[in-house]
Amino acid sequence: MTAQPALFTPALPPRAEMERAFLESDPTYDGIFLTGVRTTGIFCRPSCRARKPLAANVEYFATVREAIFAGYRPCRRCDPAAPPGTVPGWVKTLLDTVEADPSRRLRDEDLRALGVDPARARRYFLEHYGMTFHAYCRGRRLSGALGQLRSGESLDEVALGTGWESHSGFREAFTRTFGTAPGAARALPDAAIVMATVETPLGPLVAGATDAGLCLLEFTDRRMLEAQMRRLQSLLKQPLVPGNHPYLAQAREELARYFDRTLTAFTLPLVFRGTPFEERVWRELCRIPYGRTISYAELASRVGSPGAQRAVGRANGMNRIAIVIPCHRVVNSDGKLGGYGGGLWRKHWLLGLESGGSAAR
Repeated sequence: MTAQPALFTPALPPRAEMERAFLESDPTYDGIFLTGVRTTGIFCRPSCRARKPLAANVEYFATVREAIFAGYRPCRRCDPAAPPGTVPGWVKTLLDTVEADPSRRLRDEDLRALGVDPARARRYFLEHYGMTFHAYCRGRRLSGALGQLRSGESLDEVALGTGWESHSGFREAFTRTFGTAPGAARALPDAAIVMATVETPLGPLVAGATDAGLCLLEFTDRRMLEAQMRRLQSLLKQPLVPGNHPYLAQAREELARYFDRTLTAFTLPLVFRGTPFEERVWRELCRIPYGRTISYAELASRVGSPGAQRAVGRANGMNRIAIVIPCHRVVNSDGKLGGYGGGLWRKHWLLGLESGGSAAR
């Protein structure tokens, strides 16, 4: 994981806005400001769930550096010194273990041997990947099995080589996931939405692709992620399974160039499904040039619905392909950022990246 990006130091929001976000533990303000509690000497993220102090005992900072130099120490509960969106070390260990041998069946005792509580892994993967850790592992094995079958390997080799103890168990799991027997896999077009994690300077993204193109790119800490995954599966009528796909490799390569400022237009084919209005909004978002912003009112006008700022705002929020479909380029008419599903700090940072902002801390 790379260090927390710092193109510039953001201006702090109004105090009343910060007080509201802190009292409500609003995670969308993580990365925008930090709170120092005078009575404890501790500083926290806005999203921290610790008991809230009196407003008079709180001061606000734009950076970790400011909070530390003011004499505060980081909260152990919310770990504000870690970059927002950082994958915990124990999660990275699990993901690396799975990728080292995708066919291996990891059981609860294996997790404990790695120093990970199985219940904690279950909760984390449900929240950030829309499935339990064991379901993630099973999906990863099935994704590999599908690829092997489609490349011509025999059913016997695939079933026993991907961690199943019997042909019947493999056939049952495969049919339940893909809706057809393993023997018919070679004829399956777009059998699944293949997903993987893409590391970025702003934290990890969950990416999903079918044979038609990229259909999912969401920050793993987004609160709506699980609902977005369920809707995507319903719209495309395909299961989500972890694995590898050429479009996922292309997404990693193009995103790396985007963050290096050597790419200003993505060439990935996209698959987006929604209401006719949502799709009109998403197509129009793709027409906003790199380094430019428009207002919600202008976007509403461009899609033929002048005055429908709230509707286009909701459609922006339902965008499942972050950055590539650049909903971050839409701001309020008064120049304020507005909302962003990945967190306002990320929207602020992305606009700074595209405008050529220079490091300030």
